[in-house]
Order: sequence, then C-alpha cells, then structure tokens
Amino acid sequence: MTIRNSLLTVLGSVMLLGAALPAHSESVLRIGLGADPDMLDPHLARTYYGRFVFASLCDRLVDVDENLKVVPGLAKDWAWSDDGKTLTLNLREGVTFHDGEKFDAAAAKYNLDRALTLKGSLRKSEISSVESVEVTGPMQIALHLKTLDAALLMQLTDRAGAMMAPEAAKKPDFAAHPVCSGPYKFDSRVSQDRIVLSRFDNYWNKDAYHFDKIIYLPIPDASVRLANLRAGDLDLTEGIAASDVKTVEADSKLALAKVTGLGYQGITFNINNGKVPANDPFKDARVREAFSQAIDRDALNQVVFEGLYTPANQAFSTVSPYHVNLPVPPRDVDKAKALLKAAGITAPLNVNLLVPNNPTSQQVGQVLQAMVAEAGFNLNLQMTEFATLLDRQQSGDYQLSFSGWSGRPDPDGSIYGFINSKGTLNDGRYSNAQVDEWLIQARQSTDQAARQPLYDKVVKQLQTDMPIAYLYFEPRIFGLNKSVQGFKPYPDGIVRLAGLTLAK
Repeated sequence: MTIRNSLLTVLGSVMLLGAALPAHSESVLRIGLGADPDMLDPHLARTYYGRFVFASLCDRLVDVDENLKVVPGLAKDWAWSDDGKTLTLNLREGVTFHDGEKFDAAAAKYNLDRALTLKGSLRKSEISSVESVEVTGPMQIALHLKTLDAALLMQLTDRAGAMMAPEAAKKPDFAAHPVCSGPYKFDSRVSQDRIVLSRFDNYWNKDAYHFDKIIYLPIPDASVRLANLRAGDLDLTEGIAASDVKTVEADSKLALAKVTGLGYQGITFNINNGKVPANDPFKDARVREAFSQAIDRDALNQVVFEGLYTPANQAFSTVSPYHVNLPVPPRDVDKAKALLKAAGITAPLNVNLLVPNNPTSQQVGQVLQAMVAEAGFNLNLQMTEFATLLDRQQSGDYQLSFSGWSGRPDPDGSIYGFINSKGTLNDGRYSNAQVDEWLIQARQSTDQAARQPLYDKVVKQLQTDMPIAYLYFEPRIFGLNKSVQGFKPYPDGIVRLAGLTLAK
C-alpha cells in the first residue's frame, strides 16, 4: 500500500468514526481498544480487551487495587480455615443484578458452579482446586478445596469471580445479552464497531461513577486510535504505540499514562492440539528451541518498540516478585541450525504463523520472518482478526500463533492454564508430568520462599521444552484527553472507571 493510500485509510477511518459517534457530552466516555472483544460471557471469554468491558459490566467477588493487593468486591471480607482448605466469604447485601434479580449466596454459588462445569469454560483450571461451594448463610458461602491453593483468591479478582444474573446466565444467548451487577449494564453491540454500556441506577456504589454511557470502540490500528484521540472522537485509549509516545507527550491537549505491565507476548507452538500431522516438525522440542534461538529479542525491541519494551524468556514480568533471574539468551543462528540438523531437518522448513491484523503485530511478524529465515525457516504470516486468531488457536487450527497474556498478579494466573497438561488455555497441548507437579506444588503454598524455587524449575525446564517462545513484556501505555480526570493506570492494564470524570 502506498503512503498516500495509507494516509487516506487513516483519515477515512477518523472521519467515519467521528460521524458515527454521538456529540461530545460530559456523560459519555469513549474508550479505544486494540481489538474487538470476543464473547461477553466471563466463563467463555479469553481476550484482554473483553476484560475492559467486564470491569464495568460485571462485579467480581474481590478486586485488586493499583498496587495489586486483593480488596473487597461483592465479598465484604473473607477468612481461611486453619488448614487452608476452606475459604469463607461474607457477601455484600443490597446488591441486585441488572435484570432485578437479587445477589445472594445462592447466586454466588451458581456462578462458581457454572465456572467449574459449563462446557467450554476457560475458568475451570483457574479454580480447579475447588471441590464444592456451600451456601452457609443467606449472604455467606464456603469454598471447600481439594488441595491448598495460594492463587485462588487472586483468580476470583478476574473473570472466574465475575457474578452474572443466574436466570439470565441459564439462557443460551447470554453472551449476546449479558446481565451482571456492575456499575454499567449492557446496552448494545455492533461487531467490530462498538460496545455500549449504560449507567445502572440501582448499583450499590453508583456515586463513584459519573458517566451515563460508556462506549468501547475497537480500532486495531494504533495510529488510527491516536488520530481519533487527537481529533476528540475518543476520550481515552489503551495501547499507544511506542512510536507515538513522543507525539502524545508533545500534544498540549493530551496526557500519557504508563505503567510496567504484567503481560507478555510470545509464539505458541501447536504440539498436539487438533489435527496436527504425526510428522509435524514442531512436535520436536529441538525445532521449537531452534525457532526461538533464531530470534534477536533485543533487536526486535529496538526496531518495533523503540527500546520501550523488555525482552522476555518467561511468563513472569520483571514487575512480578516471581520473575526468574535468568538472562534472555542472545540470538544464536548457528545453534538454531545445529538443532534443526539434529532433528533431521536439512531443507528450509515452511512454517505458518497466525498474526493479529494490526500494523504493530504485522511489523513484529515481518521482523521475525527475516530473523528466522537465516536459520532455515520460511515463515508465512497469516493475518487474522484477533478473536478469530484465539478461536483458531483454541481449536488447534494453527501451526504457530503470535499471541500473549495480559498477566496476573499471582504467578499461577500467568502460567498454570497455559502450561499444565490440563490447563484450559494450553492451546499447544504441551505436557510434561514433572512440570505439572511443580506447578501443583507451587499452588499449595502461600510462602514465596517455598514457591519461588518451584517456578524457577518450571521456567528453566521451559527453555528447552519451549511450548511458548516468550518474546517481550509489554508496558501498559494509555493516551487520554486532559479533560479526563482521576485516571490511574494499573499493571494489569485494565481501565477502572470509579472516580473518573470529564472536566467541564
């Protein structure tokens, strides 16, 4: 595409967005997202962008503060039994769902049971330690565990702890008409265009929220998101590109907010998911390691992200206390070639890589394409919409996939589901019994001194097993109109709307 055509595409997108939006109003907040979320069912959803919507739509049993400490949500307080096998939560009174149904212990039990039993639930492995949920009072539940689980409470701060209206959640079309108990209720959705939420007047803490409507606008191209922000058609956007940071900082009408994130991006290898041919070369760990060895992560960071990102070789961000102090290995093309030769591969290997259809991801893919070619990989980039990419990844309809995870405060949330043999996010179907055992042991202690050596072993084992080639850790960079007051960036990257206002 020519520079002129690219410019026309950007300007056209800006004009279309501006024409489609309502007139600017203090009671409307417009938020730009990097992609359209997938289904709006907390138990079936998996996109980072969906978490933005759920943060406003669905209250969780507990939440995190800006320092990633667990704080009350729909559970006012909680207590562990002496043996650590029962978690009792006292629930908030006076809470109703958007359809008028009452929130109580029975509703909380229904939601947790649904997360554990619903076909296709991606929350099963996150709370798999729960053996049963008992209603112990009108506003009290007890979670009885099979094993100790240090990560459980933190898992309940996210989609596993989201509370949906039970009667609505029983309907087959729930994801198209989600009903929760958050500060905003579902209004409408136009796929690939917008999700609109409206103020819920019966919200238990409604005085903390100051907008009549929230409009989430998926715009895959970061430059188009920024253009709309500068034109006043967005109030806030996530995912400011590294190359645009200086532009935002130089604009007197805009503000930049950034924080070190918990998330990573990487390459997931399909080892045994779906109809993987018996002779697929990536079943061999040496081939996966060779692909990783052919990548110069420092150069990737400099070329695509102007040095603002951090090269990675593990799931635990440098902001995590569980980050393993293991240097990212430098690129070694000779070692990559030797590994391929040892695996019996002498001719160039044709490889298909799923890549999200946004310019930044495409640029990453093109840099990887050039790098791995020198080691003997002919990399074909398959550009696709992000939710579709995740669907294909989940079903096993891929060879390699460029995707990541927004990260969780507890290390278990960033690795167990992806690496454990029974993990519901283990899209490559990697399996190592010893790694499984280390991960389960790490779940069963709240003592970092006991957990850290186990995660050290996991991270080191994955350097050769290489089910995921971790590439970099992402900072969370937001751009906002200076009229937006009270915004705080969180390391998990999710926009919280409590306390946000627009200056007159």
